Amino acid sequence: MDPIQISFWVVALLVLLALVFDFMNGFHDAANSIATVVSTGVLKPQQAVLFAAFFNVVAIMVFQLKVAATVGKGIVDPSVVDLHVIFGALVGAIVWNVVTWFYGIPSSSSHALIGGIVGATMAKAGAGPLVWSGVLKTVLFIVVSPTLGFLLGSLLMVAVSWICRRSSPLRVDNWFRRLQLVSAGLYSLGHGGNDAQKTIGIIWLLLISSGYAKAGDSMPPYWVIWSCYLAIGMGTMFGGWRIVQTMGQRLTKLKPVGGFCAETGGAMTLFFATSLGVPVSTTHTITGAIVGVGSTQRASAVRWGVAGNIVWAWILTIPAAALVAALSYWLSELLF
Repeated sequence: MDPIQISFWVVALLVLLALVFDFMNGFHDAANSIATVVSTGVLKPQQAVLFAAFFNVVAIMVFQLKVAATVGKGIVDPSVVDLHVIFGALVGAIVWNVVTWFYGIPSSSSHALIGGIVGATMAKAGAGPLVWSGVLKTVLFIVVSPTLGFLLGSLLMVAVSWICRRSSPLRVDNWFRRLQLVSAGLYSLGHGGNDAQKTIGIIWLLLISSGYAKAGDSMPPYWVIWSCYLAIGMGTMFGGWRIVQTMGQRLTKLKPVGGFCAETGGAMTLFFATSLGVPVSTTHTITGAIVGVGSTQRASAVRWGVAGNIVWAWILTIPAAALVAALSYWLSELLF
């Protein structure tokens, strides 16, 4: 077979692998979009995943591709990237997602992918090709996104409690059961807008490195954009129920008013980060918002042991995915 044909089929298989990661991202992170709306009883699980998947895909019409540009061009120098680096990055991210899903740990698919890209690139060429401004911006938001989610979630909860202080609990509950559909839709929109673009970015990086796209292009091909949004929507439809239980029941007990405040605070954070082109963790964001809502009731309302385990997973995600990606890169080089 002609070398160009071999290269084409290798690129096609890597695109397919990237879409598998995107599907798993939706599957793994379905909990972020639906945990609160399911745990409060506003929607049944089957309704919630369809609702979230719809808004994941609708996000294609709302957000610019700033996050995709950061992942595609702002984490590592595209000129250093080859097919082995892409393979290593995707395997590193997928393995970490499978491990954390199996144990029901809400870790970050986003940071697993960033860790994979960094690890595979460093295995090939050391730290020189890393674009430190993009890497540091992503690492900074590991702290910023949950903190902002915490602050917005808690402030909204305090504000809503004050506004509704003279209303009966039943009336408040009925109102926020309706309003939570709006907040859940907004959060799912933000989830699709930020997370689908990370896979768009890695496929764009693949196409640039293999010569099927130019580094100077302002955006990737439309088929890349649509396939990534559809893949994450399909993944969300199948849902990651192990993580739903952790997010919606084990962190803190939520009522519809709390679910509304957590989702709205999380959505505001995601919209802000996506407008800046920062690939953030939707998991970190909604976890911070849920803890913020719970902490306004009383400190003991939050199960801090569960929250601590989640934080450890956050800390380990980038280095663990980077290590698996580096090993996968070397294995790819050895075998192919």
